[in-house]
Amino acid sequence: MDGGHMNGMSDMSPPTATATPPPPTMHHHVMMHMTFFWGKNGEILFPGWPGTNSGMYALVLIFVFFLAVLVEFLSHSRFVRNGSGPVTAGMVQTLVHTIRAGLAYMVMLAVMSFNGGVFLVAVAGHAVGFLVFGTLIFKKQPTTAVGGDKSSDLSPMICA
Repeated sequence: MDGGHMNGMSDMSPPTATATPPPPTMHHHVMMHMTFFWGKNGEILFPGWPGTNSGMYALVLIFVFFLAVLVEFLSHSRFVRNGSGPVTAGMVQTLVHTIRAGLAYMVMLAVMSFNGGVFLVAVAGHAVGFLVFGTLIFKKQPTTAVGGDKSSDLSPMICA
């Protein structure tokens, strides 16, 4: 060994700890809430959205509300035409089910932000959507769809 080197190789000891913090990086970490909170600051569905802007928070609430209404619309609407073949009817039902499931998961992920306002507008959106599309208040008269279902191409949610 000559002067801390061994056959031309440098010292392999670990670096010493320093008291200065590492330089800031482009990444920011937002603490995720694990209980409901009230406020407009947080991230819902996308990084940095809505941020700290009250107008953007209102846009998030409107977006989640209409997503929930759209889920109810897809759950209670009939897209298969009478006389459609079984393959065509099955493909339409599968497409509508896939879109409905994807939108329902987006609503669920928004609610998982634990923001109290988002939770309330999601529930309100489902309630309004069910009132308009799922009850007899706004329907003319039910027609029989393929398979005998009177109002929808999709099976209803079963609450047991």
